[in-house]
Amino acid sequence: MELLSSNLGLVRILQVQGRLDHAHAKVFETALAPHLVDCTLSGPPMVLDFGNVSYISSVGLRVLLLAAKQAKAQQGRIAIAALTPIVAEVFQVSHFNLVLKVFPDVAAAAADMTPNAHAP
Repeated sequence: MELLSSNLGLVRILQVQGRLDHAHAKVFETALAPHLVDCTLSGPPMVLDFGNVSYISSVGLRVLLLAAKQAKAQQGRIAIAALTPIVAEVFQVSHFNLVLKVFPDVAAAAADMTPNAHAP
């Protein structure tokens, strides 16, 4: 499991690579933590790019649930993009698309997460 950080405009993009299973969930949680601290009302919105995630288990979903709760409590914005077919199926079956906003690709997620994207 690897987590690479970059910015697309004012949006922080976290590219997740590998498997989010029992063996890697704690590493993911630890790598995600410093980014979540910044995910506040005044901090950058965050997009998790799952284009290179080959598998996610319930333990990985738990890390995402806790991240979504923390971001919400801090009035931050977090979304997920580019789910692989197997991960998309897990999200649909577990209704995780109701926990995190899901986008087909990083560009669509970043556009939606950009400040003032929803201004009239």
